[in-house]
Amino acid sequence: MHEFVSILVKYGYLLVFVWVFAEQIGLPLPAFPLLLSAGALAGQGKMNLSLILLTCLIAALIADTFWYKLGQTRGAGVLNFLCRMSLEPDSCVESTRGSLDRRGPRTLLYSKFVPGLNTVAAPIAGMSRVPYPRFLIYDLVGTIVWASSSLMVGYIFSEQVDAILNRSRQFGLFVALLAVIAIAAWIVWKYVQRRRFLKSILIGRITPQELHEKLNSGEAVTIIDLRHPLDLLTDPRTLPGALHIKAAELAERAKEIPRDREIILYCT
Repeated sequence: MHEFVSILVKYGYLLVFVWVFAEQIGLPLPAFPLLLSAGALAGQGKMNLSLILLTCLIAALIADTFWYKLGQTRGAGVLNFLCRMSLEPDSCVESTRGSLDRRGPRTLLYSKFVPGLNTVAAPIAGMSRVPYPRFLIYDLVGTIVWASSSLMVGYIFSEQVDAILNRSRQFGLFVALLAVIAIAAWIVWKYVQRRRFLKSILIGRITPQELHEKLNSGEAVTIIDLRHPLDLLTDPRTLPGALHIKAAELAERAKEIPRDREIILYCT
């Protein structure tokens, strides 16, 4: 039997708990291969499917409750921390907020299937003041669907999964090397894209000190606060005379913006 499966048989539910908790807390450890293997072992009678699912639920709910409470108490600071670890921090939070704006806590029903959305959905729900019982219900159903989908695939195709894992001994190192190269190439590509984007907007930047000097000198400027309403929940302060316009509404409300002076936009 493949070494990975041997470890899973030996440590069983403890390994499932630690691995699922680690993924839900934000570590780059995809739980799908582990749950697929655990489902296959359940199909062979070596583990109990119901206990595996219960272990997944407990691990995920502990991690998600942790992020929910942090989002509730720490707000934007938590999201900024999470998105600094993302390769696309400029869109990391905004895409999740947009999903929550449109679908509310129902986003939690599928968030675990979407990389990036998985970790930030819970703290944003906390920031949005979604009542904890309602958050818990949606998160519980979403976790059951997410965990069950991987476990059932492994359970139904247990013999095929076992054969694939055993066959992987012959070319496992080659496949692992290809996977590492592909991941590294993707990271480099995303980094290059981000550097190009930052370079393209660098000329239009203004520092807080420069803006402060403009305001002190009495220069006529229009300041537009682009922050999302969720940001204002945790920090309602704004710059003097700033117009609050969401980034998505900027084109629609363009007539409200004076054209006879410098326009300065800012966000989080």
